[in-house]
Amino acid sequence: MPSIFSRIVTGEIPSHKVAETANCMAFLDVFPLVEGHVLVIPKKEVDHLFDLDEETYIELQLFARRVGKAVRNAIPCKRVGVAVIGLEVPHAHIHLVPMNQIGDINFTREKMKPTPSELTQVAQRISEAFLALG
Repeated sequence: MPSIFSRIVTGEIPSHKVAETANCMAFLDVFPLVEGHVLVIPKKEVDHLFDLDEETYIELQLFARRVGKAVRNAIPCKRVGVAVIGLEVPHAHIHLVPMNQIGDINFTREKMKPTPSELTQVAQRISEAFLALG
């Protein structure tokens, strides 16, 4: 059965996409730790990040770097934290989390519950920042 992320890639499940290439996609976490929490995935479904073929792994990391810069430009924060947890969805993914304090990237704390409208607005800001990077 395809992962929830594969179903997002195919459009079966809607998402708040912020950026996309032929092989990678970035979208907002619907239960973010903080505003602007983005998930970056390869479109190809592979469970473990380190099981990606080298070309896809490098492409994903470079894409995440660019998305991270867009997040930093769109969301007021001191840093953009990066985490690979991989326990909740069996599809390789990278979390990009805007941070102003260390607790902003604490995955054990209660998640936010933004409205679809709030997610749409945040996604648009990050997407515009991504496009402005060229």
